[in-house]
Amino acid sequence: MRRFPFVPRCPGEPAPEFEQLRREEPVSKVTFPTGDTAWLVTTYEDNKTVMGDQRFSRAHTTRPGAPRLQPIPPDPNSMFSMDPPEHTRLRRLVSPAFNNRRTAALRPVIEREVDLLVAALKEAGPPADLVSLFARRLPITVICELLGVPAADRDTIAGFVDVLLSLTQYPPEQVAATRAELKRYLAGLIADRRADPRDDLVSELIAMRDSGDRLSEDELVMLGATVLTGGFLSTASEIALSFLCLFRHPAELERLRADPGLLPSAVDELLRYNALTTGGGLLRIATEDVKLGNVTIAAGEAVLPAISSANRDPSVFHDPDVFDVGREDNPHLTFGHGMHYCLGARLARLELEIALAGMLRGLPTVRLAVPVEELRPQGGHLIRGLPELPVTW
Repeated sequence: MRRFPFVPRCPGEPAPEFEQLRREEPVSKVTFPTGDTAWLVTTYEDNKTVMGDQRFSRAHTTRPGAPRLQPIPPDPNSMFSMDPPEHTRLRRLVSPAFNNRRTAALRPVIEREVDLLVAALKEAGPPADLVSLFARRLPITVICELLGVPAADRDTIAGFVDVLLSLTQYPPEQVAATRAELKRYLAGLIADRRADPRDDLVSELIAMRDSGDRLSEDELVMLGATVLTGGFLSTASEIALSFLCLFRHPAELERLRADPGLLPSAVDELLRYNALTTGGGLLRIATEDVKLGNVTIAAGEAVLPAISSANRDPSVFHDPDVFDVGREDNPHLTFGHGMHYCLGARLARLELEIALAGMLRGLPTVRLAVPVEELRPQGGHLIRGLPELPVTW
């Protein structure tokens, strides 16, 4: 039985095992660092099935003794860990925060922050680290602006998320303590906003809680935690991996520089092409025996959809290992599928597009400052980003 996660040969690329499994054993048993086992699903259609079929439950992953990928069990009050009808109720409450109007209102915030960060990069380098000076700073600013987290607390929040998305980088005791610390922080922020409401998501959620009792206090805290953990590190890592991908494909980078109108399709291609996480999807538990391909998954067994593998499935994507900023037919699964489709997908796309446009405009000759072979993805972590990305210009 293979041990999971697999080790990629290059940051941003899926590990070679995925391609072999898609061909030879598309539903295969793997062992996690926790010692638990799961069925790893590697084809596009099987990924869609697992993410869209309610017989594969997120709520069951919170039960005592359930198989798990990360050091501690998921929090049952998190929207990530719910099935309908609880998930439907909470998603309906929070989804207006990510609608077109709210996202459009964040555009000037993102554009201003990108301009400030590019200016800071120019002052700091060359060379300079694109991760610490740009890729991490943009999304933590945006997500804290959305929620109403004070600017002085952004680094603290970023540190919490780093620990919470660990696989083996931090011991389980530290991960559990950090979860509790984040919840205490958010409970304090909620108390502040009750006393002094503002134009932010936390204040909106408090109004929903206090006027209609449509969510519990624990759910209110966990909605804040869900937005923070879902909106910061994945976007930060995607920004860094996107620049690395463009540096590794200079012809496509020049194509994008020559035609900024390709930015929307380039963003979706980067989202498809980059292997952002160890596998991609959230772990599920089968609630009954389910036939998937040639395998019968028994009730109680865990299933992990490997989105980074599905996004390279040749049955769906023409020349899947070719990076093409003009790719038109691109139904990638990076934001998931079905009821758990990422609420922040529109915002993430906007951040990535503005980040690319601002960098290529402000630093048109930006390029990698070290050989690609010297770069290593983040180890022991659910998110396979880059600890650093040295650039020059």
